[in-house]
Amino acid sequence: MKNPEKPPTRAKSKKPIKKVFQRDHTEDLVDHYWGSIGYVFGLIKASELKAGLILSFYGILLNLIYQHLGMFYQTGSDKIILSILLGMWLICTGISIYFSIRCFMPRIEGKFDKNIFFFRDVISKFGNIQEFSRTFYNMSLNEEELFLQLGQQIFIISKIADYKFRNVNRSIRFLGFGLFLLLAIAACYTLLVET
Repeated sequence: MKNPEKPPTRAKSKKPIKKVFQRDHTEDLVDHYWGSIGYVFGLIKASELKAGLILSFYGILLNLIYQHLGMFYQTGSDKIILSILLGMWLICTGISIYFSIRCFMPRIEGKFDKNIFFFRDVISKFGNIQEFSRTFYNMSLNEEELFLQLGQQIFIISKIADYKFRNVNRSIRFLGFGLFLLLAIAACYTLLVET
């Protein structure tokens, strides 16, 4: 009778399975946190890009209007309705530009605990360069504290992104209302020229 063959044995890992799993999970968490921070920074850049496009649009539009302003004054300057509509359009345009510019204003949330990932805290709340380096190193060894700091940073930059998107949203709304007024001005102007 033949002896049954032994199944091949696995090569034993030098590291315990629990430690390998924990290390891989920690690396996944680090990727997750930094990925979230990168995602929110991408949203901040997107809001600033939209605000920049709005301001560029106004630059082109105001240039066109300035070039044709002489024709407006020749035919319709005595009409009160055109002046009122033009005044309302200028107010909407000014408000829209204001909110677009507010999107570019640096927003610093300093009402929170000190954080090793916030540039202002790095230079003002952790001592000199050696003390900060020591604190940063020790924090990096303490995974729980490190992830708490990263989570706080995600919350803070999310507040900043929300603020910027609210300003862009307001700017777009006033832009839309302003374009409606501009169409009304063009329609009134056309009617006045024909009569």
